[in-house]
Amino acid sequence: MRIWSLASEMAERTPPERNRYVDLLRAVSILVVVIGHWIIRTGWYVDGELTPGSMLESNPQMQWLTWLFQVMPIFFIVGGYSNAVSLESAQRKGVGFAGWLAARLHRLVSPLLLLLVVWAALALVMNLAGTRTAIIQFTTQAALIPTWFLAIYTMLVLLAPLAYKFWRRFGFASFFVFVALAAITDTAFFAADIKWAGWTNYFWVWLAVHQLGFAWRDGRLGGVWVRLAISAFGFAVLYTLIFLGPYPMAMVGSPDPDLSNTLPPKITLLALGLFQFGLLLAFESPMRRALDNLRLWTATVLINSMIMTLYLWHITVMIAVGSVMYVSGGFGFGIEPGTSEWWMTRPIWVGVLMIFLVPVALLLSPLERRSRPADAPIPGAASQITGAVMICVGIALLAMWGFGGGPRPWLDAAAFGLVLVGSVISGVLSRQTFR
Repeated sequence: MRIWSLASEMAERTPPERNRYVDLLRAVSILVVVIGHWIIRTGWYVDGELTPGSMLESNPQMQWLTWLFQVMPIFFIVGGYSNAVSLESAQRKGVGFAGWLAARLHRLVSPLLLLLVVWAALALVMNLAGTRTAIIQFTTQAALIPTWFLAIYTMLVLLAPLAYKFWRRFGFASFFVFVALAAITDTAFFAADIKWAGWTNYFWVWLAVHQLGFAWRDGRLGGVWVRLAISAFGFAVLYTLIFLGPYPMAMVGSPDPDLSNTLPPKITLLALGLFQFGLLLAFESPMRRALDNLRLWTATVLINSMIMTLYLWHITVMIAVGSVMYVSGGFGFGIEPGTSEWWMTRPIWVGVLMIFLVPVALLLSPLERRSRPADAPIPGAASQITGAVMICVGIALLAMWGFGGGPRPWLDAAAFGLVLVGSVISGVLSRQTFR
């Protein structure tokens, strides 16, 4: 296959100083998220009507699985490591903040725009065809769930240079500042019932996790036993918060619609990140040696070359396959979620979805590999920050309500407009983009 040959060529050109384990963790974490979404989302016939739902709602005893499938803390830690490497490289080359940010925004936002345009068009077609608004809203909101991550991660990219300076100046104190802010926010959320304050944890929790990536980059996380101790500490804190505190067990979603560890984020995600990250880092040395194997490293490079496409489109593929099954008489939806028969068919379900996702990724992933045109003008930092914030607000609104949802009928159009206008202001969309 040509794509494998290209990945192999890229793998062979990898500088020896590159930490390949970072790339492996990025690839594995996204694949775990994809498979987790495919398993957790359910649909089956109840009284003759197809009922979409969540496996955690119908089978709350399976919440412990989210301790394995909620790996976004790992992705944010990897992001911190990668941002540190990128900032160091920009500094060596004399690239300023505006030039560095332009490249990062191009890589993050370009693949996202296609997904939003496709679903905006589908929502319009469904509306003109007379589809019920509730169905349009449910379908589009489900398809756009993955975009919430890009909204907050883009904000962290904007803050990365300041966060990195904070780390270089104060070291682990910078991490504990964000941990303290997250803990204070949770205290206000639970003890003082100040619910709005909880939304600030989108910054404090993920900034704290992001700082761990800087610590990893600087080699400040000790040897194997220190890393295992970090993991054990994270597990102990997580266990205490859940079984002696007010936090739910599920690390993503929740059987209780009014209480979630992710909406907004809670300090439990910090503890989970320490637990997972410390354990994974304990195996860094043998895994880095294993990644010297060209085939394993080529596979890692290949997955990373389309990682954003896999992530953004995996639920769209699931909706498409599920829709075909539905119009074909409901094939596959007659098994009750959580039963032994249902679990036995999950490998088949995941395999079928992967068969359809891979061609989509191969077709669309060149967009995320495409470099920013060299002759494209670099907007000023203020313009890029303004545009990026607009993009993030628009993404967040669409991820929350989809098209056709929200408290106002015009909100989806306004959110979509924010993303497009923000992309122009930030320079992500320009004449050079379409060359």
